[in-house]
Amino acid sequence: MEGEIFQSVISVFSVVNLVAIFVGVAFGIFMGAIPGLTGTMGIALIIPLTYGFSPLTAFCVLLGAYKGCLFGGSIPAILLNTPGSPAAAATVLDGYPLAQKGRGSEAMGMALWASVIADVIATVILVLGAVSLAKLATNFGPPEFSTLVLFALLVVAGVSGNSLSKGLIAASLGFLFGTVGLDPMVATPRFTFDNVNLMNGISLMAMLIGLFAVSELLIQAENLVEKQTAKQANGKASSSISWFQIRGSLKTICRGSFIGVVLGAIPGLGATPAAFLSYSEAKRKSATPEKFGQGELEGVAAAESANNATCGGALIPLLALGVPGDVTTAVLMGAFLIHGLAPGPALFSEDISLIYSLFVVLFIASLFLPLVGKVAIKLFFQITRIPQSVLLPIIAVFCVVGVYGFNNSTVDLWIMLGFGLLGYVMRKLDFPLAPMMIGFVLEPVGEQAVRQALTLSEGNWLIFVSTPLSVLFLVLSIISAVVIFRRNTNKNGV
Repeated sequence: MEGEIFQSVISVFSVVNLVAIFVGVAFGIFMGAIPGLTGTMGIALIIPLTYGFSPLTAFCVLLGAYKGCLFGGSIPAILLNTPGSPAAAATVLDGYPLAQKGRGSEAMGMALWASVIADVIATVILVLGAVSLAKLATNFGPPEFSTLVLFALLVVAGVSGNSLSKGLIAASLGFLFGTVGLDPMVATPRFTFDNVNLMNGISLMAMLIGLFAVSELLIQAENLVEKQTAKQANGKASSSISWFQIRGSLKTICRGSFIGVVLGAIPGLGATPAAFLSYSEAKRKSATPEKFGQGELEGVAAAESANNATCGGALIPLLALGVPGDVTTAVLMGAFLIHGLAPGPALFSEDISLIYSLFVVLFIASLFLPLVGKVAIKLFFQITRIPQSVLLPIIAVFCVVGVYGFNNSTVDLWIMLGFGLLGYVMRKLDFPLAPMMIGFVLEPVGEQAVRQALTLSEGNWLIFVSTPLSVLFLVLSIISAVVIFRRNTNKNGV
């Protein structure tokens, strides 16, 4: 066993493989940092380029890109209020306000080091407990998914701003938009208005870019008349942050890492719910929760740690059972098959040396991340020095190109514009945008799980208390509801 591990380490530390990891991380950061150009898209684009590589070298590039794209989404989220990925929408909540206060370098530094620490923690957990955690994930059936989604929706109150009612309305709207498309059980169209382009539902990328980026363009265009330029242009082009600041958020980073690993290991959830859940937990446990959303470094640490830890979590079911944990690992599974490998228990018994090599690749990618990330931050930080009158049209072009290129659909452009106007109105009326995203992302998982559970039980609702895990999530939901009610009662002075 020791000989296999040693041989795996030696095989990774070749010039070709190290360069492949470096290029993968850099490419992933670039794809994640450009709004609309997702990491999943980037990995799908470079898979054909790895056909002539050995399996190990190919996955040096692909896993490096996976690591890089998770962090890359935080760069435009903090600097431009435009998340480069859905999960980075949680980073926007405190990252952009920090940048507006001239603390963009601190926010970027926290995002970078929270990502690095979470990467290392998640990879250690992946190495030590891949099989056992994968088995835990497979215990999640329809009742467990249903109660988990209920718990997550109640946690929405943690990111719903100053008004619980507005937060729940926003979450409900997101849940409603998630029902557009084909019924998941009987495949009949719902709310499509006989438009075949809506059969697959509303594009998440179009909604994301519209809700956050287009609404921000409208707000900034409105301010441009008054010459109100963004404050982050006066910040330093670096990722400067002190060890004292990192240490102050270390507990939050560790908690976010474990949340990311657990939710990442549950197939179908992914980074977005993990980032928002970690953010809301950090806010709930903070001594100064009122600072969250106004520019709090701990909020950035919570979101980015959970976001990046999902990489290790999502790889657990993929490698151990051959079940992708999220969309990106589904693309990676295709890469495995293309290179003649079948991820799952057989891979552990037939080619254990490759598994160890992949673990080493993940550690090296985590070490390359701060090196490449610092350079990337300096390059992208220059965007904030461009005059708003020039920058806004450029961002608008990126939004249009990114959304259209994602599905090659003009309908997605109209969806983007519609959600941009909706986001603008919501922001003017002080409705939070994050709960809408949470509701939209969780709707397909929640609806299908509830209906499958009721089908299995022939309509008996007791199925939702039939397993220990479902009971656990129900208890957590009740506790969350009580805490939320008391918080709002105290806030309103009732």
